[in-house]
Amino acid sequence: MTQDKIVSNVKDQELVKKRRDQMIKGAISLFKEKGFHKTTTREIAKASGFSIGTLYEYIRTKEDILFLTVDAIYEKVREGIEPFFNLEHPSEDNLIHVIKSYFHLVDDLQEEILILYQEVKSLKKETREYVLQKERDMVYLLEKVILNCGPKQLSEEDAALLANNIFVQGHMWAFRRWILQKQFTLEEYIEKQVGFFLKIIRD
Repeated sequence: MTQDKIVSNVKDQELVKKRRDQMIKGAISLFKEKGFHKTTTREIAKASGFSIGTLYEYIRTKEDILFLTVDAIYEKVREGIEPFFNLEHPSEDNLIHVIKSYFHLVDDLQEEILILYQEVKSLKKETREYVLQKERDMVYLLEKVILNCGPKQLSEEDAALLANNIFVQGHMWAFRRWILQKQFTLEEYIEKQVGFFLKIIRD
């Protein structure tokens, strides 16, 4: 499943993208507030600025909207973090910069990250696998940065585990914010997590 496989009655692809972007924006605000299952397509259409009839010209089902929304969130995360994956000048400082940039990105997208954790399970198997592969790809990019910028003796297995740890620690700032953000500022949280990471790779 990819975005272009979602059937639309409209042939103008620029208009399709524009309307779907409106849907995604409307859906994100509603999913934050009510969750996927309690949100109706009529509510999404209203939040998007057009009628329910118009909405169904661009998608077939409510799950199509969820897929478009989740896919767009993953793309936003990827586009936000990829520029920091610089392997031309590998160094520990570059690695730290990547990790810190990722944590700041998660802070900017806290609500979207929560939607990923809460709603990906509602996708059908094919579409769920498609969007989860995007996260695997991002973790793999971080794994490559760790292998290139970290200690030479670090194994691929260890780098893979560390990359997954970093991604989860970033997401934790969003889904455990009810307690973490009462104890730490963002910068304090980042410094502690980077400190733990450096202790592991330097020992």
